[in-house]
Amino acid sequence: MNRNEIVIKNLLPGSIAEEVGIEVGDALLKINGNDIYDTIEYRFLICDENLNLLIRKSNGEEWEIEVEKDPYDDLGIEFDDPALENPRRCHNKCIFCFIDQLPGGMRESLYFKDDDSRLSFLQGNFVTLTNMSDEDIERIIKYRISPINVSVHTTNPELRVKMLNNKKAGDIINKIKKLTEGGISLNCQIVLCPGINDGDELVRTLKELFQFYPHVSNVAVVPIGITKYRESLYKIESYDKQSSLGVIKLVTKLQNEFIKKVNEPFVRLADEFYIMAEKDLPEEEHYGDFEQLEDGIGMIRYFERCVLEDLIFTEADGKGREIALITGTSCSKYIRNICDVIEKKFNIKINIYVIKNEFFRRKNNGIWFNNSR
Repeated sequence: MNRNEIVIKNLLPGSIAEEVGIEVGDALLKINGNDIYDTIEYRFLICDENLNLLIRKSNGEEWEIEVEKDPYDDLGIEFDDPALENPRRCHNKCIFCFIDQLPGGMRESLYFKDDDSRLSFLQGNFVTLTNMSDEDIERIIKYRISPINVSVHTTNPELRVKMLNNKKAGDIINKIKKLTEGGISLNCQIVLCPGINDGDELVRTLKELFQFYPHVSNVAVVPIGITKYRESLYKIESYDKQSSLGVIKLVTKLQNEFIKKVNEPFVRLADEFYIMAEKDLPEEEHYGDFEQLEDGIGMIRYFERCVLEDLIFTEADGKGREIALITGTSCSKYIRNICDVIEKKFNIKINIYVIKNEFFRRKNNGIWFNNSR
């Protein structure tokens, strides 16, 4: 398959493509004179009302097909995206990389490191921008690939080069500037490592990122995940109760400053920090629209809201029956609180079994840590 052709594997019944004579096995070469490299370009180009499609039939003939349709109507073709089948690999060697801390013998897909802006847009993956050329950035701007999820970690050029073990990592601010000036929105992530990019470095990073508000509208700060499989890797310690309290105190001060300026916290901490510090989680309103839910930002509050909303519309009598629920150690307190509400609502008893997951755990000064992310 050539890089600029898309082989059609399926047609939706009654679709525009079927009506104009396109068939399974045909190759879509161009739309309005533009090559199509992946799903994103295809979806951008078909938004026009008038399309000129260049198709190569299975017998080698090339057809030009004119299509008139309503804006944003889909053509009804399905294809394997050759670009997304081979996503860009990550060329960094981050000192905090979780994949490097995995044991052997698990499914192969767990060991693949992607760093692809297309997956960031389509699936929410985070990218470091280290393998992105000026041409790549221009393409993101041209096709409005927004938002992009960016792993920043630090805006200090020298420190970022060290943390990512990549000499190209230091120009993060320039790339963010170019993307935001092009109208692209970014969700940013910081994996916080004790004594490395926290403290004054974290303050610097957050204040420099805030300069790009509102195109950078939120920043997630998550703790490094440490497993027992770190032999020969960079020496980093886990966050504990005291260090987590320090992070919360520092970030809360910054949040208050940002709230005064833009009426929102801008930066939010992962639930793990509050759990490790044994502090109450912020209220639901703190998390806005839960933009970084998959990063563990407000996950517990979101879970509580979903359960409580469902209970409003659910009526049943459990007649005193008992059920079992299995959970991990970190969020067991919050699971218990929700179960107390459910028990009263449905007249049932919920027995909660807390399982200690020792698969990733490691021992540090006699204390077991399991804050792997």
